[in-house]
Amino acid sequence: MKIDAHQHFWNHDPVRDNWIDESMQVIQRDFLPNDLKPELDRKQIDGCIAVQADQSPHETRFLLELAAHNPWIKKVVGWVDLNAADVEGQLESYQNEEKLAGFRKILQSLAPEAIEDPHFLHGIRKLADYGFTYDILIYPQHLEKAYALALRFPNQPFIIDHLAKPDIKNGELDHWTKGIKKMAELDNVFCKVSGMVTEAKWKNWQKKDFTPYLDTITAAFGTKRLVYGSDWPVCLLAASYDEVYDLAWNYYENFSKEEQFAIFGGNAQRFYGIEA
Repeated sequence: MKIDAHQHFWNHDPVRDNWIDESMQVIQRDFLPNDLKPELDRKQIDGCIAVQADQSPHETRFLLELAAHNPWIKKVVGWVDLNAADVEGQLESYQNEEKLAGFRKILQSLAPEAIEDPHFLHGIRKLADYGFTYDILIYPQHLEKAYALALRFPNQPFIIDHLAKPDIKNGELDHWTKGIKKMAELDNVFCKVSGMVTEAKWKNWQKKDFTPYLDTITAAFGTKRLVYGSDWPVCLLAASYDEVYDLAWNYYENFSKEEQFAIFGGNAQRFYGIEA
């Protein structure tokens, strides 16, 4: 099974989605399953994982409803208030949602110290009790605190979104490399091969810009903990769906078939609990 392990759906709301500013007009519209399915079909991708873009309970329900009507949406990474006093009750209310794999908090917009918040840590501690995964959305400056988080909860499956967003545009490698290699030492941490083009120069990137970053994560995580994702439709700011897919596929084209199948589907199935 081939899986796109990171994409989003939304009915565009200019107030709620105010992070989509005027420089992002190409994604200032609705993006729904009918828009994505032709892209998946063209690349012979069997299914996807829909990841939250809005931090609200409504977002989780919205994605689960889409998944219920579109069997090829294999799993949902939703949102829950991990800092809430009643987080356990919220998680319990979701435990029978078969399509709900786990949750994500948008940490990238917060100070690294937010990862140490006792309320947040309490929420993370409860995830494993209900079998939920956690997507780590951060920048390189958060990696040190993220490492401490994953080390603290060795039984919690974590996956880093978008390589932890290295500064590809300016070619920064050293600080990110140190942090990402440290994260890769932890067996409970996976990493998504996703989100690269929007960290590069949107309209002026070249394939070679990504090679040092792909070299680093592949050496660090190996091929059993890397997971392909498109980050569609956000990727459209810098590249088409085909271009994003081809960047990853072309890099791994000389790897064994077994390794390719792992990165482009098998590892996502294993991490998110997708049945064949």
